Amino acid sequence: MTRLASGGVIDRQRPLRFLFNGKRYQGYEGDTLASALVANDVLIVGRSFKYHRPRGLLTCGPEEPNGLVQLVSDGDQPNLRATEIPLREGLEARSVNCWPSARFDLRAINSVLAPLFPAGFYYKTFMAGKWDFYSRFIRQAAGLGHSPKERDQGRYERVNHHTDVLIVGAGPAGIQAAKVASGSGHDVMVLDMQESPGGHLLFHPRQIDGQAGSDWVSREVGELQDRDNVTWLQSTTATGYYDHNMVIAVEHKPAESWLKERLWHIRARKVIIATGAVERPLIFPGNDRPGVMLADAAARYIRRFAAVPGKKVLIYTNNSTPYAQLETFKTAGIEIQGILDLRKNPSEAELCLASKLEVPVSVDARITGVQGRSGIRGVTYQSGAGSKTVRCDLVCHSGGWNPLIHLYSHAGGRSRFEQASAAFIPGERAQAAYPVGGANGTFSLAEGLKEATDVANSLFGESAGNRASGTPNAPAAEDEVPYRIDQIWPEKGDKGKAFVDFQNDVTTADIALAVRENFQSIEHVKRYTTAGMAVDQGKIGNPNVIGLVSRELGEEQASVGTTTFRPPFAPVSFGAIGGSERGPLIIPARTTPITAWNIENGAAMDEAGANFRRPFFFPRPDETMEDAVAREATAVRTSCGIYDGTPLGTFELQGPDTGELLNRLYTNRFDNLPVGRGRFGLMLREDGRLFDDGVTFRVDPNRYLMSCGTGAAGAVYAHIDRLLQTEWTDLKVYLVNVSAAWATMCVCGPLARAVLGKLESDISLDPTFRFLDFRDGTLEGINVRVARVSYTGELSFEVNVARRSALKLWKILMEAGKEFGITPVGSETSGVLRIEKGFISPGHEGDNITNPFDAGMGWIVDMTKPDFIGKRSLLRDVKLGGERQHVVGLLPDDEQALVADGSALLPAQGSDSRSGFQGHVTAACFSPTLKRTIALALLKDGQKRHGERVVISGLENSCVATVTEPVFYDPKGERMRG
Repeated sequence: MTRLASGGVIDRQRPLRFLFNGKRYQGYEGDTLASALVANDVLIVGRSFKYHRPRGLLTCGPEEPNGLVQLVSDGDQPNLRATEIPLREGLEARSVNCWPSARFDLRAINSVLAPLFPAGFYYKTFMAGKWDFYSRFIRQAAGLGHSPKERDQGRYERVNHHTDVLIVGAGPAGIQAAKVASGSGHDVMVLDMQESPGGHLLFHPRQIDGQAGSDWVSREVGELQDRDNVTWLQSTTATGYYDHNMVIAVEHKPAESWLKERLWHIRARKVIIATGAVERPLIFPGNDRPGVMLADAAARYIRRFAAVPGKKVLIYTNNSTPYAQLETFKTAGIEIQGILDLRKNPSEAELCLASKLEVPVSVDARITGVQGRSGIRGVTYQSGAGSKTVRCDLVCHSGGWNPLIHLYSHAGGRSRFEQASAAFIPGERAQAAYPVGGANGTFSLAEGLKEATDVANSLFGESAGNRASGTPNAPAAEDEVPYRIDQIWPEKGDKGKAFVDFQNDVTTADIALAVRENFQSIEHVKRYTTAGMAVDQGKIGNPNVIGLVSRELGEEQASVGTTTFRPPFAPVSFGAIGGSERGPLIIPARTTPITAWNIENGAAMDEAGANFRRPFFFPRPDETMEDAVAREATAVRTSCGIYDGTPLGTFELQGPDTGELLNRLYTNRFDNLPVGRGRFGLMLREDGRLFDDGVTFRVDPNRYLMSCGTGAAGAVYAHIDRLLQTEWTDLKVYLVNVSAAWATMCVCGPLARAVLGKLESDISLDPTFRFLDFRDGTLEGINVRVARVSYTGELSFEVNVARRSALKLWKILMEAGKEFGITPVGSETSGVLRIEKGFISPGHEGDNITNPFDAGMGWIVDMTKPDFIGKRSLLRDVKLGGERQHVVGLLPDDEQALVADGSALLPAQGSDSRSGFQGHVTAACFSPTLKRTIALALLKDGQKRHGERVVISGLENSCVATVTEPVFYDPKGERMRG
């Protein structure tokens, strides 16, 4: 174990045992899994995604691309970063994307076969042959970790919060901004991703106001947390910045012991982004080998965790940062073999730091190769003195710093390229977002503190009453080595793989290939090569990708631009997203008053849209689904059936303009509908395609009751509400969703009138009660509304009742119907009855192409009306003419044929006039009434092809069928009007 005897935040009095890849190790309280692995000299932590190359830790923070592990001991969680997992007793983790082990991975053969897998190979390779052949291999190789096998037992919740100032980040700039903003009396909220506040001061010794930076942090944070107007959250990641200054954050360690994570929806008047910056790697052959680490990450492991990542280090840089870390390496007992500086002229201050510690510096030097596969043995480099090899076991490199502009970009802010820092920094803002410190490209501690002070003082400057009487000054910070960087790209002729995206194995050669193949947009290069698409979302590699693309194109980096940064900033657990909506609460199943009765009576339940579970059919003992459906359908056609129609959507519309609204919504007229009557209506989308259908009743001159399909209820309500709120604001109409207030049961069949006649009622059920009439009254003393509506094609009475009385009335009807053979009916049986009658379903025959004329429903379209939604599109369809798919019926020659929904329709053998795909089956069933298989379908020019023969081609069965009218039973509708 390479652990310093003192230093760091670890508690050496509390050792912790843990397992990694089946081997036992020891760490301490305060360690992360990554720091404990460093202290135990574990070099290989995983394998790369594409080539399965051995990979070690590259960073010390949330941007880590290599150290992904499966956390076995805590719910078997996949793809967590070792750098973010706090060590605890008994922790067990293993590497992902390797087999049989991380040290020996058989899939590393991909590295040998690398010439076969250039950028974009999958776009070219899998175009030929059958996908089923490729998919067997791809599914085995795809993914990293494994999904948990057991349900997560943690609890999650969501919280909404409002604040004047939200500060993201609690480094020195964030702390100073919070101090100033809270001092002016505004409500302030601070989010810090780290376990402890302080930002880079946690890892590097600095002086602020003449005291140690850590002491300054402790004092200021203590005072802030004591203020009533400050809300402070540690271990909280701001994952997304949205419109209207809303930030979503995940609190990973809530104070409540029973809570695992909390998701915050925060709306702020102003947002200060103090997320800092991350170090980016240099590009050189072998820069992905275990033992190659970012210089700042190595220093952080030493200072924060007293974990030493190597014994002999070679430092490689193009900027001033590593010079300030030389003393950290020396103090840790690391032998510094030298500094290879890509620049020709390091500053005098930098060279003085190296000279003081007797560290040799080679300028204008570049690494040409790394020796070692599972660890570093040495480095070959080229300088003015020629080619040399240096023995070392650790390479620390630094390619400069990338401001974390992701949240600023989420908020719509632009970025601009700053030549001095060779980085993209925040540009023009789109919302009240104010980046400060490293997030703004300000890499000086003193300047960052001043910037945070100035920004916080000016936040509410437009309102003089909000300004504090005194303006706080920025604290003083010690002098530091000025940040200087020269962006120098690798030579094109370098041998060996140099990586720009470590997890996805994207190399400099891949970038060059993408540009050669004419992918010039940075967004296209990203997708073609997958650079920046790994879990780190390009935080460390994207600037290098952009720089290489600019070099290949011969353009400035500013003109190449950045890719689009999208939420989340860091991975978010599904538990946090779902909150308390887990198990049956994920999508709460909706029930009707009859649901429990249905289940008790053996119903096979099924999804029915709008989260309702309805009876699919009611099987008797030893009865198959087909037998049960046949029995139920026969009962409806010959005696009496009853089904629960409560899930149907029901809306009440009131107001003097309701008739006009319905005229615009439906293809037919409703303003002339008599009171006490109902009318079937067809609703279209703006493109003239089928949207929904249903019956609407006129209760009184200014009051209507609309019904719609179960699955479409939510969409229909939103559609009407949007029109009233934004398009037709002049219409005086109130819309109320009363679906939850009513329960509906439909008694249908030739004996339906006889069943209802056995109940004591003040409603006359004689023939004067016509089809589409409704009447209010009582059944057995229960207030009801009875309507003559039929969804089965039989004599039917729809009974609407308050939900509290529904089950009682249902049982009364079942008892009254015993002597008539009343039979509960499921949704599968309803579908069979629908197909027999040729009733059109917008969800089946309306396939986003079908218009009412295609469906044979031209009779319900009143083109003489001034306007209705979809009329213009229908006129266009009529004007264009041409071949369209029409709804038809199909009668297979084999009356017992099994026909699957979605089966393709092809020309029958001997057909000379047509070829190719002709349409598809929309719904098919075996009709117990007709004793044969029937189907509805969409067929090209189908209305002109009645009597023709087509082939129904399914995945398993094919048969020949005759095209017919789409109505198979009682075409004149005499039974339902009787």
